[in-house]
Amino acid sequence: MLGLALRRNPKRAHLLVSNVLGKHVPQLPSVVHRSGHDLGLRVLELLGPDQAASSVVLGYAETATGLGHCVADGLGSAPYLHSTRRPVPGVPQAGGFEESHSHATSHLLLPEDPELLAGSGPLVLVDDEFSTGNTVLNTIRTLHGRYPRERYVIVALVDMRAPQDRQRLADFAEEIGARIDLIAAARGTVSLPPDVLTAGQALVEAHESRVEGHPDGAPAPDRSAASSAEQESPAGGTEPSGQDPSPRFTRLGLGWPADLPDGGRHGFLPGHRSVLETALPKMAEGIAEELRARLGSEGRATGTTPPARTPKVLVLGCEELMYTPLRLALALEEQLPGVEVRFSTTTRSPVLAIDDPGYAIRSRLTFPSHDHPDDGPGDRYAYNVAGAGFDAVLAVVDSTADTPELSAPHGLLSRLAAHTGQVLLAVVPSYVPASAHRATERPHVLPEPLRGPEFSSYAPEEVGWLLQDLSRTQLEAPTEEREEAIQNGGAHYAESLPVEYQPSPAYQELFQSALEASADRIALAVGTVTETVLAERTRRPVLVSLARAGTPVGVLMRRYAQHRHGLELPHYAVSIVRGRGIDTNALRWLAAHHDPADVVFVDGWTGKGAITRELAEAVRDFERSEGVEGFDPEIAVLADPGSCVRTYGTREDYLIPSACLNSTVSGLVSRTVLRPDLVGPSDFHGAKFYAELADADVSGVFLDAVTARFGEVAAAVDQRVKELLSTDRSPSWEGWAAVERISEEYGIHDVNLVKPGVGETTRVLLRRVPWKILARTGAGADLDHVRLLAEQRGVPVEEVDGLPYTCIGLIHPRFTRGATGTDGKAVAAK
Repeated sequence: MLGLALRRNPKRAHLLVSNVLGKHVPQLPSVVHRSGHDLGLRVLELLGPDQAASSVVLGYAETATGLGHCVADGLGSAPYLHSTRRPVPGVPQAGGFEESHSHATSHLLLPEDPELLAGSGPLVLVDDEFSTGNTVLNTIRTLHGRYPRERYVIVALVDMRAPQDRQRLADFAEEIGARIDLIAAARGTVSLPPDVLTAGQALVEAHESRVEGHPDGAPAPDRSAASSAEQESPAGGTEPSGQDPSPRFTRLGLGWPADLPDGGRHGFLPGHRSVLETALPKMAEGIAEELRARLGSEGRATGTTPPARTPKVLVLGCEELMYTPLRLALALEEQLPGVEVRFSTTTRSPVLAIDDPGYAIRSRLTFPSHDHPDDGPGDRYAYNVAGAGFDAVLAVVDSTADTPELSAPHGLLSRLAAHTGQVLLAVVPSYVPASAHRATERPHVLPEPLRGPEFSSYAPEEVGWLLQDLSRTQLEAPTEEREEAIQNGGAHYAESLPVEYQPSPAYQELFQSALEASADRIALAVGTVTETVLAERTRRPVLVSLARAGTPVGVLMRRYAQHRHGLELPHYAVSIVRGRGIDTNALRWLAAHHDPADVVFVDGWTGKGAITRELAEAVRDFERSEGVEGFDPEIAVLADPGSCVRTYGTREDYLIPSACLNSTVSGLVSRTVLRPDLVGPSDFHGAKFYAELADADVSGVFLDAVTARFGEVAAAVDQRVKELLSTDRSPSWEGWAAVERISEEYGIHDVNLVKPGVGETTRVLLRRVPWKILARTGAGADLDHVRLLAEQRGVPVEEVDGLPYTCIGLIHPRFTRGATGTDGKAVAAK
């Protein structure tokens, strides 16, 4: 049940280390969950069904947040709340207390329902161990004065109190006139010599000075000679000196149910438990599938020598976030019978690590805090992970803790990457009560849209940009550096900008000839999608283009409506970022100025449909969180070769000249930027206006060339729309299926590195590190610019029979660990 360790703490030198808690010692998830669940069954037996039904379970942060939740599971229908050390603005405190011996002493109680603790039924208090009982006394004394009740039940894994402490609790119960029962899985005692504090501190100091040459926690700017917390090898040694490697990890989507709390910080009710139980199998199935692919058929990390043992996977929770990762680990344990799944959690508490079989803490990883704690920055720890032989580690954090520090070169993910073949990250949305959103609302007037000529080369009436101007900020990075950071998970593509491509004279000539050749069919597609919107969606649409590929199309739709029907349609451009969602402040602005039912989102084209799905999910999340209904997430696009939407101008995959260039065909505006240090909670996403590129700007040339053909294509538009309105246009998502197939055939194993269609292929050649281009056999002039760009960048163009798109761009997977080429050989790492 227990081990013993020393820690640097002026109040208590020793630490009782539980082997079944899932905090410091990686343990089987089934053992961890059963340890709490069985205690809950004992509480149920003690109270009886009637009293158990009216009880509330309270767990202690940070070590017992998961244990308390498991006890509540054993009780069945009891609501659960755990204390927290993370203040949440807008949520009033229902109480608080001190844990005198803890590394972080203050506990807050922040239930969403202020009446959760006000009932008269039993209060069940859960902690991992009782040493003196002081914490329990402080809690009951505080809560009994505010919410008096007749019965308390104290639950722990181990009861290590001395006889005088047991008597003190009995006297206290008599004092307040309440019954206090105690249930523990085991009992014992700890005998401490009188000088334990000074002797323990001296021992810690001596050991750490001998190993590292300075005390634990001493500043180490480059982390190359960090504290003894970095005794990470089984022999108790340190990592090699020098800069930490960049973290290599993969983000996994969980599909976390909307409005489901990530834990018990604000209360977890029986209804929440039902939602979680329903959703868990599918969430775990996705993770298990990813792990199987990465560990291989023999259960080993891809690219490593097959171990002569059962493969090991660690699910690592984050401080107070224990229960959710535990339940994911438990489900993985069931779904991966050939894999040894273990569970543990990071912690704030600094403990001495000594690699000795009789000592509880064999190794320790140190990393900077990444959840912006109220008590300021500091180190955090993961114990018994280094040297444990894990083939893969799944780190599970909440979105509040998903900060740049997490994926920084010295952060948790980097520390993990040094000790396992695979690091995966799953982020659970941090639950914040609706009352907190309302309470923290401050009068904030979002700025009016940016307009040309101050921002963009478009006329001011053509489009209003719901963005902030970052033109004076240096955001550009070399293409290969960006690609490496993006593929390795160290940065998101929206945190920087590519260096703007400067077209050669030959390429500019290709653009002009392509524009002349395609203006008619572009005009036909613009008219078709505009008339479809007017016929099926609304007669007064508010066009909202997805910057930046959608913006020229939005301008052309606006011009067509004016030309054909005399309508002056509002048009705005907003930012949407794959993996991060749409700009919610832009949606707030739109909802405040227009009827959401009139908003029509516009984009240039669909590839495999990732942004289509992103928008649908983002709009649903916005409506749930804001209570604003009416936005229709279906995108209207010029071209839908991936068969992802119902509203389109064409489903052919051909050259749209606005895809040939970057900002110089999009009003001299960059792609959008979303970075925490630049975009605050009340800001629009950002972008740059490249006014210095005015001499190369062909934005107006493109718009005018297509607009000039509107009259010529009017009859064809009417006929085409008539046909479409009587046709089943339900999306088949055949593009997504094709991308998945090609990803596997070419050994890439990442659909984000496969960019289908002429537009997306052009983007790959302009902004990414292309590996090769797949071109449909016999593709003609639509690919002239692609062939020229490929030649300039030394990228092979491979003709393929029966390709579902005119062309597909493959991004170079060389930055991804374990990527393979078409011959099955490993692609060389950079």
